[in-house]
Amino acid sequence: MNKANIKLQLFLQMALVVICGQPCSGKSIAAACLAEALQEAESKPSVRIINESSFHLNRNQSYADMPSEKNLRGVLRSEVDRSLSRDNIIIVDSLNSIKGYRYELWCLARAAGTRYCVLHCDVEEPNCRKWNQERREKVEPAYDDNIFEDLVRRFERPDSKNRWDSPLFELWPSKDGIEKSSAAIVDAVTYLTKKVDSKTKDVRVLQPTIATQSARVTEANSLYEMDRATLEVMNMIVEAQSRAMGGPLNGVSLGPGLPSIDTSRPVGLPELRRLRRTFIKLTGQSSLSGPPPPSDADSAKRMFVDYLNRELGNG
Repeated sequence: MNKANIKLQLFLQMALVVICGQPCSGKSIAAACLAEALQEAESKPSVRIINESSFHLNRNQSYADMPSEKNLRGVLRSEVDRSLSRDNIIIVDSLNSIKGYRYELWCLARAAGTRYCVLHCDVEEPNCRKWNQERREKVEPAYDDNIFEDLVRRFERPDSKNRWDSPLFELWPSKDGIEKSSAAIVDAVTYLTKKVDSKTKDVRVLQPTIATQSARVTEANSLYEMDRATLEVMNMIVEAQSRAMGGPLNGVSLGPGLPSIDTSRPVGLPELRRLRRTFIKLTGQSSLSGPPPPSDADSAKRMFVDYLNRELGNG
């Protein structure tokens, strides 16, 4: 096999699996069975399950109100984002009942350039209600009745037509039980561990885009420095004009190492603010397709002064 073909083959084991279903529908058992089946696969990938118990969170407290539930989703999403790497499979064992939240997880998978799938534990509400009651009788973690009913009411079923719910593997615990040999789990393991090359059609590795990629680490700092530096330059110009009694600023130095500002007319504060906003906007747009804006203040000041000289010279 030549080097080109070796490059085309992607022996990726990185993947994100989203378990979803009604409360008490067997999701945790399904996640455990899937993890065990994956670890017994020929490629033996590293598997990690992320769920509420990973953070010692009480399910009734976590779903008691919308702020608590939003906080729980944020904690799980952040942990998924930190945990995705080249050599592991992450299983998110939670309700994942909101389609918008599943979309957010899909975006994380796409930003990481990994495989993604959803495993749905499809159980009818009466069975979920019965299993919740049985847990309570066994003094096991169970949902309070009012919380259970609210979660059932708000559950949004996954749909394979949605890209964030695809591929979708359906598991019916109340009919077939949950085992490593369950058809949905076997299919999911095959999908997650299959070797992929350019000719593979039945496995999709998500590709990062500008919309889903995480912002470059330096970009936020660079824009912050750009904002501070341009504001400082603007204040310097206002102060220099004040000293010049509103006269022209030909060859006025703004500091050591910086080019001088050259304008034959007074520049009002509203115009300076407009030019500053435009400069920051243009710099941010160019950083999307090229290198990030400068992260040091001196470089940002030099760029801004050059920009002002061009704009004011054309005026």
